[in-house]
Amino acid sequence: MLYKDCIEELTGLEDFIVTDVKNVYGEIHIYGRMAKRIHGCPRCGTKTSNVHDYREQIVKDVSGFGQRTYLHLRKRRHVCPNCKKRFYETTNFLSRYQRMTKRLICSILEEFHTVQSMKQIGKRCNISASTVARVFDFVAYGTPVLPKVLSIDEFRGNAEGEKYQCILTDPKDKRVLDILPNRKAEDLYRYFSGFPERKDVCYVSMDMSTLFRSVVKRSFPRAKIVVDRFHLVRNVCWALERVRKEEQKKFGPDRRKYFKRSKALLLKHYEALTEEQMQQLALLLSASERIRRAYFALQDFYQLMEEPDRYHAKRHLAAWLMRVESYDLPEFHACTVSIRDWLEEILNTFDVPYSNGFTEGTNNKIKVLKRVSYGVRNFSRFRSRILTMMSD
Repeated sequence: MLYKDCIEELTGLEDFIVTDVKNVYGEIHIYGRMAKRIHGCPRCGTKTSNVHDYREQIVKDVSGFGQRTYLHLRKRRHVCPNCKKRFYETTNFLSRYQRMTKRLICSILEEFHTVQSMKQIGKRCNISASTVARVFDFVAYGTPVLPKVLSIDEFRGNAEGEKYQCILTDPKDKRVLDILPNRKAEDLYRYFSGFPERKDVCYVSMDMSTLFRSVVKRSFPRAKIVVDRFHLVRNVCWALERVRKEEQKKFGPDRRKYFKRSKALLLKHYEALTEEQMQQLALLLSASERIRRAYFALQDFYQLMEEPDRYHAKRHLAAWLMRVESYDLPEFHACTVSIRDWLEEILNTFDVPYSNGFTEGTNNKIKVLKRVSYGVRNFSRFRSRILTMMSD
């Protein structure tokens, strides 16, 4: 039995009558017209089906069977018998003043969920990069609702004259909330003051930034600041690196190169070392007493980060600070001062499982987006691209 609606099902265009199909130089050209129906006059509302004349409109559609597809729509222009108003018939798959179908526009917007440049999207959708930008500029995101757990960080965006932009995320539900144009304190105060629910924020995860800490304490009076574990451990790793760099200056060229190439070995957890790596480590530590002390300080700090609760972490951290100060390592001075200054926020880390891990992963995706796009100067478009890319 012949299926009479096969053309409509194949094209996916409702009420579109196909009259001809041509394949020209690898492009599919579909000719057709809309099924005749009664329209209301846009001026007086009179119902009519009187046709004044026809015109052919070429419309771009999504690619079919791996080939670029064009619709040649023989469009009717109706005339109102009452007021003589002339108007074109409406089509459900084509918006007014558009030369591309609605599903092609949806396909373009869907491409923005992946990390690619507008030029690449235009090439895939058979349109120019400027048209892609024009379509995407209709996408707009409003102001989010602040969750009970908030994460704040900065990244280098270079958009509209500002070197750094600010990102807000929900580390609990893994969502990007908003992108702010800069990291200036007065602008952050102004932004957060517009949220009536800011008093309901319980925790704010962040790196060890004094600027963010002052903004958070003023904007979220009831929230507890949680220092990100990665940034905390990184400070201790940097202190060890400063010791290694100073010590290797005392060695000859061959040993200096050997110490330089052993950076990863010194930063690795001792439990994760192989037998061969333990022997190499023993040689490194025997060459310098200062490196040996710095290494044990780092390994002890690794164990500190595995404490189960705030009480044990506080005792362990106090002992660690006393031990490091007895080592007489000037390179650790800035690290210990910073830890003492952020003591309360560090201890909050052991009360909750929140961190900036999701935020840092998002920042990495933003870097990839900037690289493939060769930078995005328009901040509004940059913000929309990030929020679209990170949406479900």
